[in-house]
Amino acid sequence: MSGKNFAKLTQAGERKNIEFKENLNSKTHLFTERKQQLASQMKYRLERGYGEAIYFIGVDDNGQLLGLTQPEMNESLHVLGELAHEINSKIMDVETEPAGRGEVAKVIISRQQTNQPDHLLIGVAGHVDHGKSTLVGTLTTGSLDSGSGSTRIFLDVQKHEIERGLSADLSFAVYGFSEGETVRIKNPLNKREKALLVEKCDKLVSFVDTVGHEPWLRTTIRGIVGQKLSHGLLVVSADQGPTHITREHLGIILAMDLPVIVVITKIDMVSPERIKTVRQDIFDLLKLVGRIPYMVESPKDADFLTENMNHHLVPVIKASPVTGEGLEILDRLFSGLKIPSYEEDSKKPFMMYIDKIYSVVGVGTVVSGTIRQGTVKKGEKLILGPFSSGDFVPVNVRSIEMHHYRKENASVGEVVGISITGVEMTEIKRGMIICHPDYNPSAVREFDADVAILVHPTTIKEGYECITHIETIAETTCFKPIENEYLSAGDTGKIRMRFKYRPFAIREGQKLIFREGKSKGVGTVTRLVS
Repeated sequence: MSGKNFAKLTQAGERKNIEFKENLNSKTHLFTERKQQLASQMKYRLERGYGEAIYFIGVDDNGQLLGLTQPEMNESLHVLGELAHEINSKIMDVETEPAGRGEVAKVIISRQQTNQPDHLLIGVAGHVDHGKSTLVGTLTTGSLDSGSGSTRIFLDVQKHEIERGLSADLSFAVYGFSEGETVRIKNPLNKREKALLVEKCDKLVSFVDTVGHEPWLRTTIRGIVGQKLSHGLLVVSADQGPTHITREHLGIILAMDLPVIVVITKIDMVSPERIKTVRQDIFDLLKLVGRIPYMVESPKDADFLTENMNHHLVPVIKASPVTGEGLEILDRLFSGLKIPSYEEDSKKPFMMYIDKIYSVVGVGTVVSGTIRQGTVKKGEKLILGPFSSGDFVPVNVRSIEMHHYRKENASVGEVVGISITGVEMTEIKRGMIICHPDYNPSAVREFDADVAILVHPTTIKEGYECITHIETIAETTCFKPIENEYLSAGDTGKIRMRFKYRPFAIREGQKLIFREGKSKGVGTVTRLVS
């Protein structure tokens, strides 16, 4: 690294998580009072950096590079390490370069992960304006709604979403539990609050808030199919009751083989008789698809459900973000729900489907998604792809974050952002994977699938094209029925499918959903062809 790079970083002065130290020595800086002051200062820098602090050693308060001799540098790094240890942190990386009468060092310090919280990942679905975002906003903050969706602003982050009161993309929200006590966030838009929440909780509940508006069905499917969800939460408003969108979203959740929880919202707006009618409609709908509805009306009911929850038993809960009714029961349910066992998946090589790609100032290119299997560590060398050519390229992991909390590693089931180097952001596409080389991925263009046609106005023959969703992949595919000349609504059969424009990394056994206009179907990948 050339001298002008460190100078460029220090010329803007100390800020956020960046601290300058000219020289540190044990005699002066490790005495009790001074040690405590410096440890508190480091703790402050770590909080400003969401778990990561950057120290420049051999630099004066004005950012001037003075340099230290080798013995002085060794002593300074020793003191810095002792201070980090005092607040349960550690030195993760040291870079040096020549300056002044010796060397200047850039030292990265990170909090040590004292806990690896259990993690529930819940996909929230339902018709537009049934109160999904409002329910999640109230649940995660504890702030009651004004009756006009005021807590929704914590999730709807695009200007046009806030103005129209409609979600247009996936939103993520989180709250948690520490030793059974509920921990909420006052302001979910505050990154530091989110990071501290992750640090203090032994159980996290992350919500993937999907889109209820019909034109954005593609985004809703991505939210349910593209994440490694533990449960699906279906929201139905008491004023409207179940709609065709409700049924469609329920079908997507069931196609992904997820346990379902149903919440009846807006109960403060209607009569008790109307609530009973909607409850019965929901019960009838659940029974129609082979599920057993269970009305949860007390903490005792919630405790029963957490012990006996399975894919067939469906809790139904009445809730109002305006009055607060039902929120305590939801807390009790989420607190007690068992975390899916990922023991087998955790032993496999790391792999994650990419859902979002973005650039962060000072961090670089970040890819985010839900880890499908294995564990990823900071500093690891991974591969990313496939590109249109079918190739995978090597990348390096610079940092890992979960809800703005810096982590040294992350494992299966966690939603993370991974900062990488080695590839241009513009080259990365949603639906690609990032994985350990031992995952040994292959680029697939053609595959066979067992499918069920749910809705289709005519017949599906060779050459039929539609959008197929597998994980975060949403790509045009061409169909060719294998056993029969054509398939129509209600039929099941084997189909040869081909990605029209580019290959993807898929594997046998993955669930898929396909759609085109009003046509819809579900299936499972059975064989990779080429």
